[in-house]
Amino acid sequence: MRKRTQGFAVVAAALSLSLLAAACGGGGDAGADATGAGDLTGTITISGSSTVQPISSLVAELFNEDVAPNVSISVDGPGTGDGFVLFCKGETDISDASRQIEPEEADACKSAGIEYVELEVGIDGITVMTNPANDAVTCLNKGDLYSLFGPESTDIDTWSGANDLAAEVGGTGNFPDAPLDITAPGEESGTYDTFIELTGIEDTAIERGVPEDEAAALRKDYQPSPDDNVIIQAMEGTDTPLGFVGFAYAEEAGDQIKEIQIDGGDGCVDPSAETIADGSYPLSRSLYIYVSTNALADNPAVKAFVDYYVGDNGLVTAVPEAGYIQLPQERIDATRSAWQTASGS
Repeated sequence: MRKRTQGFAVVAAALSLSLLAAACGGGGDAGADATGAGDLTGTITISGSSTVQPISSLVAELFNEDVAPNVSISVDGPGTGDGFVLFCKGETDISDASRQIEPEEADACKSAGIEYVELEVGIDGITVMTNPANDAVTCLNKGDLYSLFGPESTDIDTWSGANDLAAEVGGTGNFPDAPLDITAPGEESGTYDTFIELTGIEDTAIERGVPEDEAAALRKDYQPSPDDNVIIQAMEGTDTPLGFVGFAYAEEAGDQIKEIQIDGGDGCVDPSAETIADGSYPLSRSLYIYVSTNALADNPAVKAFVDYYVGDNGLVTAVPEAGYIQLPQERIDATRSAWQTASGS
């Protein structure tokens, strides 16, 4: 778990004053005044994305401190996909997600009679990284990412071994003749799915004749891990590794890793709070929580908790303090409106 003050320092220093003013202005602390919630008891179970987990954990901590000390809240992060499996079985009240629910997951919820509301809570980016000793690699475009991570890259064990494939798919190539050891999120992670989507790996693979059941996947021979800290540590093991994690985890790692710029077609862009917030960084994404309306109807603590989450204590304070990017005010308003409609408040 990242320290609360550390994540805040990273993002607060980078966010522009105009973005902070827009996010804090208007809308007030909608839903944060959970009147009478101090008398609440019971449990709330949250699971899903390891990326969103620090936000939900911090909101839970603040909620217990400020509002309802007698409500027990558990938060874990096995991954977005695994979280939706639990959620659609009715085993959790809230599902953290670093991507939107997929059609087959929604169908599973529907079949089980689980209804829900989707709430956008923050913005994050995916940081591609290596070891600081890897001076030869500073910027990668989407063709480069395909040649290194894509389904046709299996068995390529040196950076230079990907040069020919990079040339075929619009990459810049010119990779060094050095070992290529990849550690990154696995299939259970929403970060995995979002990386494939944002880099265009699936579309490129299909265009090149890769079977559809293999196109929406990364190479089969890298080291997957559901733990972002394990991925960060892998960047320290050799001089020329490669991996990716959520922006907040990479920022917290500091000088342990080297962040690689990404060229989405308009030049190389560093991952930063500003470039993620304004959308200029090509690997930016929204973060969500999914709240079971079944649990909402049965458990008063769920309403009080999500009221608090979508208020200023959650969306304005906890999101940046946990190391993520605050939503612009109009998207905060949309989240609050969606929750008010679902909860009848």
